[in-house]
Order: sequence, then structure tokens, then C-alpha cells
Amino acid sequence: MSSNETKRAAQEFLAAQFTEAGQIEEQRLNAEAAVALAPKVWKRVAETFLAQCEAWNAITKTESLSCKETILGDLRIRCAGRPDMITVHYDSRKLQVIVKNTARLEHEGDSTFFIQGYNGGTEADLSRNNQRANLEVVVLGELRVLAGIGRTAK
Repeated sequence: MSSNETKRAAQEFLAAQFTEAGQIEEQRLNAEAAVALAPKVWKRVAETFLAQCEAWNAITKTESLSCKETILGDLRIRCAGRPDMITVHYDSRKLQVIVKNTARLEHEGDSTFFIQGYNGGTEADLSRNNQRANLEVVVLGELRVLAGIGRTAK
């Protein structure tokens, strides 16, 4: 084996170790960011639900959706004239946001989202199946199901 091949192999070995160490450090930073920024993510979730309800009511010119915060900090959204409701629960220990919508079909379960850190620990967001969730789309879909008009426009 020539010294060039040995040098190249050693450099590849060092690069692999450096990459692995970098990934471990990024995972650590992202985990710390998820814990530190989780309250801000929950606040954004709550504000998004409230804003969507207000916008919905402004368009319908009635109080068709009511959004209330419970003593425990959960959100409850009801649609006028319908028995169903949405409960949005934040679990700070598990870094989870759970959306329970009683208007969903029986075979559909609750929607569980995890708060994860991103970009080397500089930000945190909701994720599902290790993919970032589009909060506005999720909220609108849940409100549409609650109102009885289906998850997507026809």
C-alpha cells in the first residue's frame, strides 16, 4: 500500500469521525432547543388556533366557533350547533401537543405532534413522523372537520 493511499484512508477515517461527532453535537443542541423553546412553540400553537377562530368568525359574521382556554391551559374549540369539540393539550414533560377532535371519524385517532429542535439548536417547531408540521394547514383542517365540511375543500 502506498503512502498516498494510507494518507487518504486516514483522512477518510478522520472525516467520518468528525461528521459523526458533528451529528451527535447537533442532536444534543436540537434536544436542548426543544426543551428551551417548547413554551414558545405552544404559545404559537394557541395563538394560531385563536387567530383562525377569530378569522372564521369575522368571515361568517357570527360567533360560529368559540375558543376558550381551560384552567389547565388546554384549548377547547366548539362549533355552534354541533355537539363536537376540539381539545388541544400541551404536555411539557413529553414535549407533545395532542389535538383531540370528537368530530373525526371513529377510526381516526388523536393527532399527536412533538416539539423538536432544528438548525443546530437555534429553533424549535412541531413535527409529526419526523417532518415539520405546517401549523396553519393542520389548524384549518381540524376546524373544517369540526364544522362538518370535511378536511379539504371540494
